[in-house]
This record gives sequence, structure tokens and C-alpha cells, in this order.
Amino acid sequence: MKNSFFSKFTPKEPKFFPLLKSLAEVSDKAAEQLIACVENNNNSDTYLKIRDLEHDGDRILSKIYDELNTTFITPFDREDINTLANMLDNVIDQIYGCVKCITFYKPKSMPDAAIQLVKLVKEATEFMTKAVDELHVLKRNANRIKHYCKELHLIESKADDVFHNFTIQLFEKETDAIEIIKLKDIMSVLETITDETDHVSKIIKTIIVKYA
Repeated sequence: MKNSFFSKFTPKEPKFFPLLKSLAEVSDKAAEQLIACVENNNNSDTYLKIRDLEHDGDRILSKIYDELNTTFITPFDREDINTLANMLDNVIDQIYGCVKCITFYKPKSMPDAAIQLVKLVKEATEFMTKAVDELHVLKRNANRIKHYCKELHLIESKADDVFHNFTIQLFEKETDAIEIIKLKDIMSVLETITDETDHVSKIIKTIIVKYA
């Protein structure tokens, strides 16, 4: 439901934009740490850093909920803000889930495909952060935000291909059944992160349709 007719004449609270941006930035910082974790294979320091970032994301999300409950006029539909915030938090949660898998499973080594995927994750969080950062000037920068969303979808498609090809090679070459389970789970979570960033792009495109 859109804001009422009177919202056209009532100042809208801009505080949601920096909160959403902060949430996106947390995901980008977490993705940076995830690269280090994948490259170093089970670095306990990165696990703790990503865990702390996940907690930061939860605090920001809680703040957004509080503001939604107390703010009379919002810049976008409350439902859209709520959905976008939750999807951004899902990205952080999936990154945390991935580092937990690596830390708990302790695979013998990380495949090159994992490096490819985690770099795609970082690229996705960068585009996602750029898109969220420009929502406060949506009408002026709609085309640029659409471009970021398109890039997010392309990254998700690339990640699908990397995961698909890796899975084929894994079952062809790996003989240790336990390692197969470990690596497939880790790679699946990595690929899921790009799915979540693509979900963010879809809700942003919905907002563009409504308000640009």
C-alpha cells in the first residue's frame, strides 16, 4: 500500500536511507572477510569478524523495525522497506552461514571454483551497496540503479555456472565421500549468497517501478 495522498505534502523521513546503506555496507565488509576465509581455508579470525558483522547487521535491522513502527511518513511503502531490509540481512546471514561451514567442516583444501564464487559474491555486494546508496535519489538515478540490478542478475547467472561445473567435476574426480559432502555444502552456500543478492535487485526494481 502506498503512502496516503497527504504524504505528497508531508516531509518524508530520510533516516531509512542511511540505515539501509549501512546494512548493505555490512554485507560488503562480510564478503571481504569471506574472501580471506576461503583463500586461507578456515581462518578462525575471519570467522569471528564475520560473526561480529552479522551481529552488527542484526542491530541495524532491529533499528529499521523500530523506525518503521514509529515513523508516520516513509519514503517508500513500509512493506518495501521491510522486505529490502530483510533481504539485505539475508545476504549477511548467508555469508555467516558459509564461514561457519568452512570453520566446522575444515575441508582438506578449497577448490579454485570456491575462489571464483567468493569473488563473485564480493562483486555482487559491491553492486548491491551502490544500488542501495542511490535510492535516496531514485528518480534522478533510476537508470543507473537498474544497471546495478542487471549486473547483480548477471553475477547470479555466472555463479550458477561455476557451481554447476564444479559439481560435475567434483563427482568425476573426488573419491573421498566425506570431502564431497563438505565441499558441495560449502559451494552451495556460496552460490546461494548470489541468489540472495539477486533477490535484493528484484525488490529494488519493484521500488523503481513504483516510484521512479
